[in-house]
Amino acid sequence: MKFMKLGSKPDSFQTDGNNVRYVATDLATDIIVNVGDSKFYLHKFPLLSKSARLQKLVANTNESNTGEIYISDIPGGPAAFEICAKFCYGMTVTLNAYNVVVSRCAAEYLGMHESIEKGNLIYKIDVFLSSSIFRSWKDSIIVLQTTKSLLPISEELKLVSQCIDSIATKACVDVSQVDWSYTYNRKKIPEENGNDPNWNGVRNRPVPKDWWVEELCELEIDLYKRVLTNIKTKAVLSAEVIGEALKAYAYRRFPGFSKGMIQGGDMAKHRSTVDTIVWLLPEEKGGVSCSFLLKMLKAAIFLDSGDMTKGELVRRIGQQLEEASVNDLLIRAAEGEPTIYDVTVVQKIVEEFLRQDQSAEIESLEERHELQEVRRPGILSDASKLMVAKLIDGYLAEISKDPHLPLLKFVDLAEMVRGFSQPSHDGLYRAIDMYLKEHPGISKSERKRICKLMDCKKLSVDACMHAVQNERLPLRVVVQVLFFEQVRAAASSGSSTPDLPKGMKDLNNGSHGSSRSATTNTEEDWDAVASAEELKALKGELASLRLSSGVGGSEKNGDGKGSVDKAAVSKMRGLLKSKKKVFAKLWSSKGVQGENSGSDSSESLGSANPEEAKSTPSRNRRHSVS
Repeated sequence: MKFMKLGSKPDSFQTDGNNVRYVATDLATDIIVNVGDSKFYLHKFPLLSKSARLQKLVANTNESNTGEIYISDIPGGPAAFEICAKFCYGMTVTLNAYNVVVSRCAAEYLGMHESIEKGNLIYKIDVFLSSSIFRSWKDSIIVLQTTKSLLPISEELKLVSQCIDSIATKACVDVSQVDWSYTYNRKKIPEENGNDPNWNGVRNRPVPKDWWVEELCELEIDLYKRVLTNIKTKAVLSAEVIGEALKAYAYRRFPGFSKGMIQGGDMAKHRSTVDTIVWLLPEEKGGVSCSFLLKMLKAAIFLDSGDMTKGELVRRIGQQLEEASVNDLLIRAAEGEPTIYDVTVVQKIVEEFLRQDQSAEIESLEERHELQEVRRPGILSDASKLMVAKLIDGYLAEISKDPHLPLLKFVDLAEMVRGFSQPSHDGLYRAIDMYLKEHPGISKSERKRICKLMDCKKLSVDACMHAVQNERLPLRVVVQVLFFEQVRAAASSGSSTPDLPKGMKDLNNGSHGSSRSATTNTEEDWDAVASAEELKALKGELASLRLSSGVGGSEKNGDGKGSVDKAAVSKMRGLLKSKKKVFAKLWSSKGVQGENSGSDSSESLGSANPEEAKSTPSRNRRHSVS
């Protein structure tokens, strides 16, 4: 720390009681200066030779013959006045970063200018500030902190702006000119701890571009805002460095922020800090991570920040949503809400993500008095869309554990990313299965609606194996899974797809029959959950397949890995070969008699002859589940 000594005489100020100060000398004092609650017994000559204000006050005192003057509003109070008085006496005074601002403000108040005496206190302090304090990084920060208690006079004397400019300029210098010794107070590197065996006493580690961010965290938010604004104005540092500074400040100022929460403290102050950090965020995308933005959003919601702050965070998060994780998106709902998580804000974030991809952006051009449409491609890549789709699938699986989550919330969010091309729907199937497990009381129509979100053709072999044993799924979905797996198995083996019974074809192809009385009942049966008895045959087949695949499961493929996928495919193929017998059982349990009960009862999905099935009138009209 820089310091400056003024004067050469020994300090002879002494105390008599708690609030009485005097100069130990043979000369009798001739003036009493009352500063707040303190009394100073001093001599007129040394004081009046350097202070214009004291000259005026003493002149007024001589007229009233009281011998006392009163100073109640001097910056810094009795301590600052004593520094100025000692300077007047020529006693030794030491100025440093902690007292230089208060001394400068007090000297200004007392009028200790060059016009009164050459080499006066104001001049000496200004020289010290410009030649020493403002050239030191740490001292500039300390001085800036001391200006806060001396407003507005410290602002009027431009001490605040000088400190800010000094700090901002140093933060923007080339790192090759930075002295490491006073810049880095984070976790020490190995050579600084003495743990590096190759340490030879010479520091050759490059200084990081964000070397300054930790020490600025000591500033209160109003001063921090001004410093960082000044730094941004210079346009020297990258958005990533500015973002790192804001991240460091948030972690320092918000207890519990690393865990996505704020624990205690002044809520109004925290709210102001959140608003300021959001205002300071760099415009460039990627200046801060999506994870940090989501932590800020959680803090803003918890602190009940304004709509503008929350809206700006939602906008920024949406622009880089593909970087987020499921845990980042788990934002707790406000107190009093029935659900655990705030799904609405996630929907808004996804909307912002989709807004970027204005593939149908239209420019109206008037040419030959005709309105033409110019369509531009969206800016979102397929990879980004796929990452967001997988993210939302994982998010849906987590929020599905909430027993109070409305089905509409689940469906609406899933449909927002339904248009994205996904090679696999395993994640969505997992989310749907989790919702059905946690919400067993939903109606048939609701169960049908949520299952419509899933494309059975995009389920992996393992997911299909799980689905055909899943008692929570409607029977319609189980049949569709088996059908599409049969198609896939046939295609992979190069054989043609085996013919299906007409009832099953109708289910998958969406064909409709003419039977009236059986239509409604059978449709409802297919949308109902398959009972344990109805799936018992499927489970038995699967169990036997598992036992029969023990030998094949131990084989190795060309790259040395176990042929787990081959075993799963083998199981599924075996299951599909036995489907006719199983579906015969399922259909017989679902058969419903109608007006044409005689002909209907003679047909089943398990009919061995496809032509026989075709010759029989269609059982009912069915709509395929997409």
